[in-house]
Amino acid sequence: MKPFVVNRLGRLVFPSNFFPELDFGVFDTLEQFEAVIERDFETKAPTGSDIWKRVQSGAYRARLDLMRDLALNLLWVNRYAITMYVKRPSRWQDVPRTRDDVFLPVLTPWEDGDRKVAAVEAAYRALPARPDARTEDAIFQALFGLFRYRRHHAADLPAIPPTVKEALANPTNQTYRLSHHDPDHPTYSTQEILDCSDPVPELEALARWAMVLQNQHPWERAESRLMPVSGLRGDDFVVLYQPRGPEVMDFINRVRSGGKHRPQRRAREAKQPVKPYPALEVKKRFSVLPRIEALSAVNGEYECTNEDLIRNTAFNWSPMSAEEIREKTGIEARRYTARSLEEISLEAAEIALAKAGRRPEEIGAVLFCSCTSERLIPSVATWISGQLGMLQTHASCDIVAACAGLPYGLSEAVRLLQEVERPVLLVCAEKFSDKIGTVRTSRMIFGDGAAALVIGPARKGDEPDIEVLQTYASGPVSEVNSIIWPNPEFDNNITVFGPEVKALAQRYLKQMIGELSELPGPDGTGRLLDAIDLVVPHQANKTMVSKMAAAVGLPADRLYFNIERVGNTSSASIPLAIRDAVRDGVINRPLRIFAPGFGAGAVGGFAVVRIDPAVVALEAKKEPSSAVAMEEPERALSTSSEDVRKAFGD
Repeated sequence: MKPFVVNRLGRLVFPSNFFPELDFGVFDTLEQFEAVIERDFETKAPTGSDIWKRVQSGAYRARLDLMRDLALNLLWVNRYAITMYVKRPSRWQDVPRTRDDVFLPVLTPWEDGDRKVAAVEAAYRALPARPDARTEDAIFQALFGLFRYRRHHAADLPAIPPTVKEALANPTNQTYRLSHHDPDHPTYSTQEILDCSDPVPELEALARWAMVLQNQHPWERAESRLMPVSGLRGDDFVVLYQPRGPEVMDFINRVRSGGKHRPQRRAREAKQPVKPYPALEVKKRFSVLPRIEALSAVNGEYECTNEDLIRNTAFNWSPMSAEEIREKTGIEARRYTARSLEEISLEAAEIALAKAGRRPEEIGAVLFCSCTSERLIPSVATWISGQLGMLQTHASCDIVAACAGLPYGLSEAVRLLQEVERPVLLVCAEKFSDKIGTVRTSRMIFGDGAAALVIGPARKGDEPDIEVLQTYASGPVSEVNSIIWPNPEFDNNITVFGPEVKALAQRYLKQMIGELSELPGPDGTGRLLDAIDLVVPHQANKTMVSKMAAAVGLPADRLYFNIERVGNTSSASIPLAIRDAVRDGVINRPLRIFAPGFGAGAVGGFAVVRIDPAVVALEAKKEPSSAVAMEEPERALSTSSEDVRKAFGD
């Protein structure tokens, strides 16, 4: 898990965006690792020659653009050291000669380096400064100091450098030589990097990159030279590479032993079922009719704005502004929690039970829907049952249906209602904030939240609150694998493949509208589709869903969204949106709602429900827990670009 932190200024920071810690347990071969390095470092980074050409052609329009390229280049140069090794300046006479876990990089001198360095410096001086000249100068000096004293070519660096013994086999091999080394050479602490702050989000992110890069060279860089290993003297210092941990050394040993890639079995062609699965008309199919007794929702206690994403820009992200994120997703902020998934789920359950006026011992079953649970034994549903003091239920189990969690959960709740003839507690919750890592598409979209519903038996003669239920699953394998977690190819983070997600959402939404058009209205005449008062869709991506809804004939004024302020919370998104629709006054009387869900695993489904605003809990938002409160809240009032300039000695 890669959680966010709250720094001493009270701001959200994503450490994984600046400290790339890869999971080497997922790499069987060097080729797999190199593919990740190429994707995260090489694809976005220009070479020194690329920067030179862009300078000569006048491609840079502002200093920030040049500095960004400079930082990306330096991160690429350090791509293996920053992910695999710790650099240790060591006296040559003390260096072990035969160990297989101590490496001495062999380097090729950087040709034309002086001309490229001079051209970059001149270009920076000639470019316009915006938005903050002094801060830009401080960051540039930090980056340029590294670029100026870069001595070697980076393109031919191997992921696994030679051991000392291997490097000495060729006396002409060149490596870094330092005439002296101060073990107290200043570096930045992790807390200093996390606390770095600037009013301009792009500069704050760039400053953190520069601080991380400074830590990659804990010696006086002006004193470094390349020298053949045959010319090294006992009092000279060299820069050794040592694995960052045993998992890195294990990977190196797998590569040395010729580790083989595990073959994957090819999936069969997807074929239509032999006959369709009709939607369930609850009143016709079940004897115990369901009533929604209560609905509650819990948001994350921290707001993560689009500006927060920009100030946390990872080095593998393409340039994008806060406004561009809003245009692409319809999201202006998402909510995160520092609490566990179980904690927010339990809170939602307690609120729902209180709103329904139900005691825990009255509940016949507990269902938990989530795609981000880390708990297997006991299941979260069973854990919630125990925490609530339920000595026994007929069933407590978890359902993994991702963004279709609510339709799946309601379907199972109604089926269980037939057996237990007493209320069923349904909890839908997600915590994405610690499972995203450096994947920007996921970071832009997902948030944290929990919701709970109490589904009880309707009184004799009453109409059911849940009228129609439908669920789907599967599809072409590309759609089934459109959202993956954990994904070994992305360091076990959640990944989203947009075109496939869009394809499955379009397919399911078209199918849902077709089925609603064929179902009769509540009085047995007309179409059920025409009797829908409000559409509360899964809050996947406002821009995407709005366009798809229009394509199938759903006008914008019939749709309700809250994604712009809470993000996509997968299984919790529909009940969270229903709660907010009541809070916003959109649901101000009992309304018939069409709630479609679609997403990961190529799952989908919908529910047609009647929501009475009287059953929806509107409790006030809780304050952040003490575990995540700001350590020094008064410092938040003094945030300025001085923090960045001071970091680089200005």
